[in-house]
Amino acid sequence: MPRRAMNTLGELERAVMEQVWAAADEGRVRVSVREVHEALATTRAAAYTTVMTVMGRLTDKGLLTQERGGRAYLYRAAGSRQQLTAASMRDQLAGMHGEDRRAAMLHFLDGASADELADLKAALAQVEARHGR
Repeated sequence: MPRRAMNTLGELERAVMEQVWAAADEGRVRVSVREVHEALATTRAAAYTTVMTVMGRLTDKGLLTQERGGRAYLYRAAGSRQQLTAASMRDQLAGMHGEDRRAAMLHFLDGASADELADLKAALAQVEARHGR
């Protein structure tokens, strides 16, 4: 599981993660810096070395794993987009306890749409069923 949540990432780090996940969605679980750089080049200007540095930092943060693939390194996401989003949500609540945490959750839910509330209810029902509640 990743050590860092998505809410701590910069814009380019997020864009790199999106490219890594997109490649995995296409069946390319491991990607090179070159592949990510080429994919990013369609929407933004970033030097190859900048992308390489960002991918190294994402590895240091525990969001990517790195392995040797010939002369280059290949990278894969350490967790799914959904896992990182959940980690971000948990990180936001981690320092809160009792009434403060409940109040924050209530504020979050007060701003939710009917569809979001339905999704939350369905997710809670799944978790309760898994845990036998």
